[in-house]
Amino acid sequence: MACWLYEGMLLFGVVFLAGYLFSALSQTRHALDNRTLQQAFLFIVLGIYFTWFWAKGQTLAMKTWHIRIVDRQGGPISQWRALLRYLLSWLWFLPPLAAYSLGLPVLEVLVLLFGWIAVWALLSRFHPQGQFWHDALAGTRLVDARTRAS
Repeated sequence: MACWLYEGMLLFGVVFLAGYLFSALSQTRHALDNRTLQQAFLFIVLGIYFTWFWAKGQTLAMKTWHIRIVDRQGGPISQWRALLRYLLSWLWFLPPLAAYSLGLPVLEVLVLLFGWIAVWALLSRFHPQGQFWHDALAGTRLVDARTRAS
């Protein structure tokens, strides 16, 4: 979880720069103008970020915490598998996003978001190898990079 939080801090810069680039290129003057298009753009930017780094084996946060992503056999993953993992990782956020789109108040959506993340994380305890379900579905797993390098 610490790696996940660190990744979020690093992604703040990525999202900030991508949002600034989108606003400059689209000449958006108000934050709510072109909101759906900007969200789609950020979804693609994040997809490129994660797919690129996961296909290389690690993001910067994963390097810091000595975590490596591999396929079921322990080899590097392809960009297609990394993209599949990225898309499946959105399962963490789909129920709260659906609740928000149905018009629930933001505070209730935040409670639902944190509750769903806790449930999703606890579900990994029921997987035979203790994996998160998006990893199991994508055919990937996270390993300790220090044991592989030795």
